[in-house]
Amino acid sequence: MPELEPEGEIVAPGLTVGQPLPLEPAPAAGTTGRPRSLWSDAWRDLRRNPVFLASSLIILFLLFISLWPSAITWESPLKCDLAHAQEGSVPGHPFGYDGQGCDVYTRTVYGARTSVTVGVLATLGVAVLGSVLGGLAGFFGGAGDAVLSRVTDVFFAIPVVLGGLVLLSVVTGDTVWPVIGFMVLLGWPQISRIARGSVITAKQHDYVQAARALGASSSRILLRHIAPNAVAPVIVVATIALGTYIALEATLSYLGVGLKPPTVSWGIDISAASPYVRNAPHALLWPSGALALTVLAFIMLGDAIRDALDPKLR
Repeated sequence: MPELEPEGEIVAPGLTVGQPLPLEPAPAAGTTGRPRSLWSDAWRDLRRNPVFLASSLIILFLLFISLWPSAITWESPLKCDLAHAQEGSVPGHPFGYDGQGCDVYTRTVYGARTSVTVGVLATLGVAVLGSVLGGLAGFFGGAGDAVLSRVTDVFFAIPVVLGGLVLLSVVTGDTVWPVIGFMVLLGWPQISRIARGSVITAKQHDYVQAARALGASSSRILLRHIAPNAVAPVIVVATIALGTYIALEATLSYLGVGLKPPTVSWGIDISAASPYVRNAPHALLWPSGALALTVLAFIMLGDAIRDALDPKLR
């Protein structure tokens, strides 16, 4: 008879009695042993991306001066003295004066508040409206999807600047809301198309079919399974569009149909400084430079987020 193993000892295949069992490899330092999600991978890549870091610092600075402009300037943007009209840089006024004798530095700082407010609110309105309409159309399909597609085609055929000249010349006001409303009205079709396509792609995945087979309701499937996996393209496009809306507000204000004085805006200051650009170029260059830097920062941020969220680039 074969010799029995000692009682209480377990022998693995290929090992002899008394030999220790092999241990599982320890997880790498700094890991939890769980698979990383798309968002955790994206955040890891963003933290190592110098473009993201540089654009984020610029945007954080813009948000800071938008909320607390008095922290870095000491005058009112509406305080003007014609005796200093078109003067260059002097001590205490590093950007000089504009054609009305207003401090260019102070107006440039306060102009960030208006531009950032318009851009952020317009982007939020466009993202919410476009995502809801496009997501519902892509999820349920049918006649609603067909109608939405034709409506978006009509809006895409309207030139943005021409539409602003027509609509804002009729709807006037002393606040930023008419401009924001115009941007939302003409901007939601783009986000709607992207959200629709993303939802149509996401609802064809196996996990959605499994949830439907288990009896999950349409609202639960849309909110818990499809929306988290379809929102990434919307975030990317909305971030890039934010810089575009800031530039659009400046364009409409420059043309005289956007914001109106006494509102402080980069577009208003650029328009006011254009006639005497040869005599006082500083009054035009500083608000123009601030506008260009702001738009560039948001576009760079959107590009960095797009690269981090695109699985094809991994």
